Amino acid sequence: MKSIIITKWIEPYKLLETIKTEYNFKDFTFDGISKPIEKKKFFKELENNKNSVGLYMKNVNKYYLFTKDEPCDIWNILTEAFGFIDGDFEISDEITNRPFDMVDLGKAEASLIL
Repeated sequence: MKSIIITKWIEPYKLLETIKTEYNFKDFTFDGISKPIEKKKFFKELENNKNSVGLYMKNVNKYYLFTKDEPCDIWNILTEAFGFIDGDFEISDEITNRPFDMVDLGKAEASLIL
């Protein structure tokens, strides 16, 4: 698995709607107490669905799981919609802490878990 940490400012609603056009989705809503529990559920479902993408966004208390019956290149969809260039994102092999910490610290707008 890999993570894409989006540092460019994006409209959260547009990000969600863009991904929803290609994927089915489920969300895991959390509060301060349930956050680690919902994160575990989110990762378990992410691992069990090979054609899935996880999303975590700034200022939204939800983990999103997007699934599809066949593989889809989410990166091409987002590049076309948002015009990402080098410097607008970071790709990392670390998926459990860094993508979430960057968003929580305000250093990223969103993180995708692939």
